[in-house]
Amino acid sequence: MKKHYVIGDVHGEYKTLLALLEKIPKESEIIFVGDIVDRGLQTKEVVTLIREKGYQIVKGNHENTVSKCAEPFIAFLEHKRELSTLNLRCIKKSSRMATYHSYGLATLDRDGNYKFNHDNIEGINQLREDALWMRELPIYIELDIKHHSGKKVVVSHSNISHLWHLRHDNSQKDEFAYNVMWNRKTEVNEEADIFNIYGHTPQKNEVKVTESYAIVDTGCCFAHITGYGKLSAYCVESGEVIEAEKVW
Repeated sequence: MKKHYVIGDVHGEYKTLLALLEKIPKESEIIFVGDIVDRGLQTKEVVTLIREKGYQIVKGNHENTVSKCAEPFIAFLEHKRELSTLNLRCIKKSSRMATYHSYGLATLDRDGNYKFNHDNIEGINQLREDALWMRELPIYIELDIKHHSGKKVVVSHSNISHLWHLRHDNSQKDEFAYNVMWNRKTEVNEEADIFNIYGHTPQKNEVKVTESYAIVDTGCCFAHITGYGKLSAYCVESGEVIEAEKVW
């Protein structure tokens, strides 16, 4: 029987992702908790790998923002419009610029300033296509297997337990989606009766596992901070954790 491994926030760390995948048994089902983009310098390569392999993934707050910023940014690159103050703030975040750099749409000069590449048609088209893919990613995934505790397994970007009762409430659809991507609460609603695997909030030293959840973000992109700098995968069936140190 295939095992299921859920991988934490990659944030453009392509080489580290490859190192982790090498440690995971072949033929395993791979699922990502989102935030595969931004911060690291190889977002495009990470996205391409996940799309080509057909790995499952939920939408994180960074995919949500990249997909929303892509349209005005591409229009700017194609000289169709100027950037508003709001869009400029979104696009020029240092973590986002790393994403555009990976698509060949921004370069860093000697003075530490980014310059935009308006002529990279291939990069523009790839960003447009990937942003559309990100926009359609699910907010959560219910796996068709049970956790070894017997609970239903739900993968999301952040804690979904305390919001689980709202998932079918169309009147709160937008609020539900926003909170599932952005909230940092760890409180558990036991009535939900789920085992929730999520990321979003980096855990120091190791994956945090309780009877009701596993937080699999171990701060791969924050290797400069003591206690972080690992990419982790959690096995649903066994509870095993596989780690890879950041590859520079």
